Amino acid sequence: MPAQQEPKGAAEPVAPHLVLDMKAIEEARSGLDQGAVTPHYGPWRMDIVQLLNDALATELVCALRYRRHHFTAQGLASPKIAEEFLIHADEELAHADMLARRIVQLGGLPDLSPDSLSQRSHAVYDTSEELRAMITANLIAERVAIESYSQMIALIGDKDSTTRRLVEDILGVEQAHAEELRDWLAT
Repeated sequence: MPAQQEPKGAAEPVAPHLVLDMKAIEEARSGLDQGAVTPHYGPWRMDIVQLLNDALATELVCALRYRRHHFTAQGLASPKIAEEFLIHADEELAHADMLARRIVQLGGLPDLSPDSLSQRSHAVYDTSEELRAMITANLIAERVAIESYSQMIALIGDKDSTTRRLVEDILGVEQAHAEELRDWLAT
C-alpha cells in the first residue's frame, strides 16, 4: 500500500517551545534559608531524603561488615583479601559521608542512629568466620546495594539530577566491588 503524502502547503506540526517557569524562578529569590533547595524539588524532596537515609544506613552497615571481615579474615589468601576488605570499608564510609552531606543539602537530617541502623539497611551485617563465607556475604550485600541504587535512580529520574548523579557514581563503585568479589570466589 503506497504511503500517503501530505498535501502541498500543509502546515508543519508545531513543537512546544521550551520555556522556563518564571514563577518558580521568582520564588527562588526568596526562602534563602533553604540554600540549594528551590521550588524545582517539589513534593518529592522528603521522599528522596528518606531514600538517602536508608541508603546511608546500608552504607554504614556495609562499612562495619567489611571492617569486621578485615580484622577476622584468616587463611592462605586472607592477608591480601583482608587488605581489600579495609579498602572497601573505607569506600563504603566515604559513600555514607556523601549521602549524609546530600541529605543536609536537601534540608533533611542524616539518620545515624545506631538503634535503627540494621532495620533501615537494605544489606545485613555478617559475622562469618570463614573467608569464603565472608566474600559471599559481601557479594550478596553489594548485589543488594546495586539493585537498591538502580531502583533509586529510576525513582528519582529527573526530579533531582544532583542526587541521581551522586547515586549513579556510588552505583559504579558498588558494581566494581561486586565484580572483584565474584572474581575472588572463582579462585
